[in-house]
Amino acid sequence: MNDVIELLQSHRSIRKFSDKDIDQETINAIVASGQAAATSSNVQATTVIQVNSASDRDQLAAFAGGQKYVSTAGAFLVFCADLKRSAQACDSQGGEFTQGMTEHFIIATVDVALFAQNCAIAAESLGLGICYIGGLRNKPAEVSELLKLPENVYPVFGFCIGYPEQDPEIKPRLPLSSVLMQDVYTENVLQPGIDAYDEHIRAYYRSRTGGKKDSCWSEEMRALVGKESRPHMREFLNSKGFTML
Repeated sequence: MNDVIELLQSHRSIRKFSDKDIDQETINAIVASGQAAATSSNVQATTVIQVNSASDRDQLAAFAGGQKYVSTAGAFLVFCADLKRSAQACDSQGGEFTQGMTEHFIIATVDVALFAQNCAIAAESLGLGICYIGGLRNKPAEVSELLKLPENVYPVFGFCIGYPEQDPEIKPRLPLSSVLMQDVYTENVLQPGIDAYDEHIRAYYRSRTGGKKDSCWSEEMRALVGKESRPHMREFLNSKGFTML
């Protein structure tokens, strides 16, 4: 073990921040760390929008379902999958951008995730806390309009950064034996791992909430994947040029 591994394994989502400002040099260093992440074929398909306007942040908080820490964090970033830049480069060389390819969409979305996770690690190494805001996809068209996102660019998630004003417990993860498999996918390890994790996460929720929350991972998955989830995203992505050919 070393300090980097210890930092990675101590991640918590922070949803309560102090009012201490984050200087722009720090934000720049965090985003530059994101740029250093792996990127498929050097496409570099991530654009980050730092939202400074208080009124815009309040709107984004509302779009995300009333997550007030979007407004109160020291800084708020929106991570966008961006194929406009590479399309423009292609066109400048006499090519013609092939729009709507599923592989291009995957490349751009994976690039954003890798970029953002580097930013998260960089921020946490400086004593800052972060929280991803996938709730922006509740209202992706409205977010796009507010941020003036062009065709071939879509908002993947938001990202709160700030100095923590809470110290939550680390949320347990699935057993490593359920995640790390050797040579082939081993289905018979799934249910024992899920059962063990359900007990562990239920105890965690009871401890964290003083007994107010009594739930397990399987119940949460039933609520999440047992129904439609943001079905509007397909039509929205089509409208932005991500037609998945």
